[in-house]
Amino acid sequence: MWNERLSPVPAAAPPVAPPARTRKRPGWPEIAVAAVTYVVLVAAGIAVLDSMPDEQAVARGVVGYAVSALAGLGAFGTAVIVRVRDLSAFGLRQVAWKWLLLGAGLGAGAYLLNIVVSIAYVHLSGDTSNPQGDYRAAAGGGALSFALTLLSGSIATPIGEELAFRGVLANALGRYGPWVGVIASSAIFALAHGLNVILPIAFVVGATSALLLRKTGSVWPGVCVHAVNNGISVLLPALLALSAT
Repeated sequence: MWNERLSPVPAAAPPVAPPARTRKRPGWPEIAVAAVTYVVLVAAGIAVLDSMPDEQAVARGVVGYAVSALAGLGAFGTAVIVRVRDLSAFGLRQVAWKWLLLGAGLGAGAYLLNIVVSIAYVHLSGDTSNPQGDYRAAAGGGALSFALTLLSGSIATPIGEELAFRGVLANALGRYGPWVGVIASSAIFALAHGLNVILPIAFVVGATSALLLRKTGSVWPGVCVHAVNNGISVLLPALLALSAT
């Protein structure tokens, strides 16, 4: 008998994985549509606020926070539909708890810095006007207005603004280098809050959130920075109003 050598059985080809959805960062088309949407929604919100008398400070504060939240969420939403892509390209991805806790701590620090900046501004300029007076009135205006202000101011607004200014803007500008993405997006974010005493702290919050985005690839630590900073500004007026009764 002849001994036959058996040729090796060819190995089965590995399964072909489906093509991954691109994580390419957003670019100028996303910036453009997000900016137009944001400006239109803010302009509509300002028109509504201008139609409300000054005596309705509580209602104006609730509406003001709602406008900020909707403008950010709307800008992000239109940017997403420009080109189909994985949402992780906008920083919507999981992150370790330590980064969320760090963001919360930095948010508290930002609020303390805001107090120092505000005191220094009043001392140097003599201007005691408060551009966020309506927000404080809404926070201390009773249980319902407090709940609405807390929901819109410390949850919805941070999510909307972080998705728009960090998820879209900072990510898109990051293609020109980390410092362009951080500084330019933070400057635009600060200017969006107006030329007032809020501008410097808005820049600090924006830069802190943008740096955390660069480090982690996620917007959620920045949301924590923003949420804690805004949340303290809602809670303190409510506590002061409660203690005065």
